[in-house]
Amino acid sequence: MQEPIADLLLRSLLPLIEGAILGTIPLALSSFAIGLVIALGMALMRLSKNRLVSGIARAYISVIRGTPLLVQLFVIFYGLPSIGLVVDPWPSAIIAFSLNVGGYAAEVIRAAILSVPKGQWEAGHTIGMSRGRTLVRIILPQAARVSVPPLSNTFISLVKDTSLASLILVTELFRNAQEIAAFSQEFMALYIEAAVIYWVICLALSSVQGSLEKRLDRYVAH
Repeated sequence: MQEPIADLLLRSLLPLIEGAILGTIPLALSSFAIGLVIALGMALMRLSKNRLVSGIARAYISVIRGTPLLVQLFVIFYGLPSIGLVVDPWPSAIIAFSLNVGGYAAEVIRAAILSVPKGQWEAGHTIGMSRGRTLVRIILPQAARVSVPPLSNTFISLVKDTSLASLILVTELFRNAQEIAAFSQEFMALYIEAAVIYWVICLALSSVQGSLEKRLDRYVAH
């Protein structure tokens, strides 16, 4: 006798939530954190007056933004073994997602830095700060406020993109949904349930985004 849809969805809710808590969210958070470090480095390189340094950053950003995330993921997990570099599923996903975030967020951070009035640089120099100290203490806090909305959107997109990790055997929310759906043959119901969970996570992240924008507003020069 086939299990009622309502019972199936209720029974599968816990495994899907566990997949989100133990897989999707940690994968997104770790990849986003590493990606931001890469993005900041690339943004500063893009702003460099050294053509070689700027060119390297420009090429990296172009490659990342010009190729599909799924292809990047497959190159790392399935492609690297062909040249003797075998990377496990979880690290492969983190590497791919981090590099992808780095490429997209770099331009966001660069634009945010450029949006800070030049007078802020001069103010730092006037009170005896070095260029690096001015960047850290004055420019980046103001740039952070400008970059929060687009970076938040990048993170929300990343949370959804982690579903691609299921294709390289990473256990997360969508892979758990796939496994339960394959066993029960109720693909529509399970995939909709997974979509609802993703939606709830994104709603929560949007709420956090609004609070963060208010906190960072104090750093904006008026």
